[in-house]
Amino acid sequence: MSETFPVSSGPAALLDPDPCSPRPRIAPPAPPHRFRSRIGVDLAGGFYPVPHRYRLYLSASCPLSLRVSITLDLLGLRDTVATTLVGLPDDTPEAYAALRGAYEATWHRYSGPVDAPALCDRWTGRVVSNHTPDILRDLAGHLSDDSGTGRPRLRPAALATDIDALRDLLDADITHAARQAGTAAEAECRDAALERLLTALGRLDRGLTAAPYALGEELTAADVDLWVALVQLDTEHRLRLDTDAADRVSRHGQLRAYVRRLHAHPAFHTTLPEALQDEVS
Repeated sequence: MSETFPVSSGPAALLDPDPCSPRPRIAPPAPPHRFRSRIGVDLAGGFYPVPHRYRLYLSASCPLSLRVSITLDLLGLRDTVATTLVGLPDDTPEAYAALRGAYEATWHRYSGPVDAPALCDRWTGRVVSNHTPDILRDLAGHLSDDSGTGRPRLRPAALATDIDALRDLLDADITHAARQAGTAAEAECRDAALERLLTALGRLDRGLTAAPYALGEELTAADVDLWVALVQLDTEHRLRLDTDAADRVSRHGQLRAYVRRLHAHPAFHTTLPEALQDEVS
């Protein structure tokens, strides 16, 4: 989400890096802004996985929130996990106040940013987590029933490492590299970032010639990450590139066909209002 918004795009949002940095720099830890409790029933989990207990606060212009929203639809969790769209205080005053209240209930005299996505416990009024990877893992691992008809197993144990590795690749060599290619002050840095972006796109494009999904024959969480990254690339980052660079980015036919094919799935929406509409509480 825009850095000028009171609701930020989450604690994992990238800082503006040095122009030639090959990988994104992550905001250093600054407690108490990072909340990383988990849902689970083992020793590592502090919140029991009960239907209708949790509420997700999502930000309309945030790609992390879009990942969470698509995941909710794929897992069929709209009826069991409440969802609230939150934006500027003047635009969504009640939602913003409720989310701010959850942060303040979690940490006494909290004065930090109000991050979204945020998973909150409706029983205690507190934030469970504002760390998107953990939220996605807990939705798939503890709050979903993938035995339902047509529900994908988004995070099968055998692919968990590959899913995390692909997410890192997308963050560094697609999203971050595209941002550098369009905005770095030095031409040399823009050129290096563009080559890194094109190399990653070529690798992903070739992978889709052998299988219909990011990691093989079945749709997984990796496809949610890949699809959102490609949509963000096309609708945001590509617009900042010069004409030649934008054309080179657009030449990956397998990726273009993949985005169109998944967009035909009702879960793969490009905006949160498109997905939530009257469902937002």
